[in-house]
Amino acid sequence: MSHIAPSGATAIAVIGAGAFGRNHLRVYRALEQAGAGIRLAACADPSESARAAVATEYGIPVFASVDDLLAAGLGIAAASVCTPTVHHASAAIALLEAGIDVLIEKPIASSLAEADSILAAAREHGCIVQVGHLERFNPAVTAATSLVHQPMFFESHRLSIFTPRSLDVDVVLDLMIHDLDIVLTLADSPVREVRAVGLPVLSKKTDIANVRVEFESGAVANFTASRISTERVRKLRFFQPHQYLSLDFARQDLLMIDVTAAASLTATQMQALFAASTGRDESHTAEEVEAHLASLRTTQQAADSPIPTEEHPSAGLSLRKIPTEPGEPLRLEIEDFLNAIRTRQEPRVTGHNGRNALALALEINAAIADHQQRAGLV
Repeated sequence: MSHIAPSGATAIAVIGAGAFGRNHLRVYRALEQAGAGIRLAACADPSESARAAVATEYGIPVFASVDDLLAAGLGIAAASVCTPTVHHASAAIALLEAGIDVLIEKPIASSLAEADSILAAAREHGCIVQVGHLERFNPAVTAATSLVHQPMFFESHRLSIFTPRSLDVDVVLDLMIHDLDIVLTLADSPVREVRAVGLPVLSKKTDIANVRVEFESGAVANFTASRISTERVRKLRFFQPHQYLSLDFARQDLLMIDVTAAASLTATQMQALFAASTGRDESHTAEEVEAHLASLRTTQQAADSPIPTEEHPSAGLSLRKIPTEPGEPLRLEIEDFLNAIRTRQEPRVTGHNGRNALALALEINAAIADHQQRAGLV
């Protein structure tokens, strides 16, 4: 089934004109102006003021609901669903039943039943579903994916300053789910066990959480997410045999430590590598490693060549910055979506990927609720 007219630009709609929706509108318009073969054709939002703002800025038809948009008969081929999470399923299913491909902001839905309904509608109507796990398109993640061979330990930190945005969901579904999706992809193994603790602080939902996930492969992942921090941190570290990689999502940096002489390393040196990499050693080692990381981020020459072994805190190791191709993740995500709807091939982040991340997030929330019950916090 073709969802794009044989000639002319692909008509795109954006459902929801909040913070996420406005960014989608911006990128679609930029791609339209760049000659990407698309046309930003419409927007829907229940807020009269939001509709007025979109109409003024973009000069496109605006509607109070998805039903009103569909009734207008504008020939929409694809749409971004950027509504609050509780409305994802209803909006996406209405679009899919009209034969419209959808890019749904994360999380895919509020429940697995809703996610399954979305996927069923996509199958029935031959439509593409992509889920907006934005960090999958971060250049650092793209570069790291090609280097994965047997990851055994992940450590994720995603901290944000409190804002009233996205308070319809907890911090796991708001922030941590980005990292859950990435680690599920990199680990490529079923989950064996989940342990979690979390607390509401400034909202009625969990605002800070710490999670330990063990996979069937033996890999372990620790996740920390907070939306009440005094600083913004978005980092992921992971270890695999003879290698450690550190991603900074904000900087779009990827740093790698390689064991260049594994056979000569003593047990003490290997222990020093682990301590230095995780930053859990209170001795000089962690500080020295962080100094090296800082110098790599500010020195272009260091970004193109390994640090000589003798300059590294642990003998037998080399540390280097992996080249990445800078780019705006949202634009890369939308370009991937447009490619999928044109080729009828799966996008990088499929509906099933979105469901898997949601399933793990909900399992984590259940574990948090169980811990709060046992601790007498509810």
